Amino acid sequence: MSLIPDGLPEAHRSIAQEADRIHESALWSAQGQFEQAKLWRLINLILGVPAAALAAVSGGTALAGDVGIWPGVLALAAAAFSATLTTVNASRRMTQAQASANAYLELQTAARQFLTIDLADLTREESRDALRGLTNTRDELNKTSDPPGRLAFKLATRNIERGRQTYETDQVV
Repeated sequence: MSLIPDGLPEAHRSIAQEADRIHESALWSAQGQFEQAKLWRLINLILGVPAAALAAVSGGTALAGDVGIWPGVLALAAAAFSATLTTVNASRRMTQAQASANAYLELQTAARQFLTIDLADLTREESRDALRGLTNTRDELNKTSDPPGRLAFKLATRNIERGRQTYETDQVV
């Protein structure tokens, strides 16, 4: 749904269209990053919980006495989960995706406010400067954010298409 207000001077139309594109791009990017953060959190749990549990069980089994090779097998499995968790670094990736998602939300809000509140009252030069700021912010975020994976993109698409990223005030009655 376009946020370009009706009655906008023609001189502002192309600026409004570009700001609307930035708003839409930020919407998709934020949602993709939120979904990616959820996936990294899940991976962290899937690898971390078994690693801790296996380490505890292997230690307890070893202390229990003559139980054969099981403590060693359990310890090796725990080490494998821990090594994978360390290599994947899901915790850092989750934090990065969450931070990127929030930064994209800030950009989305700034673009929306520019389009719906400020643009009509600005000169063409002032509006061009504001658009340049939005563009620079978007470009910097794109450089520093890891791209979401395919599953995160599919989940983001589902959420956006189901209207989970719209405010009640924006609903057409």
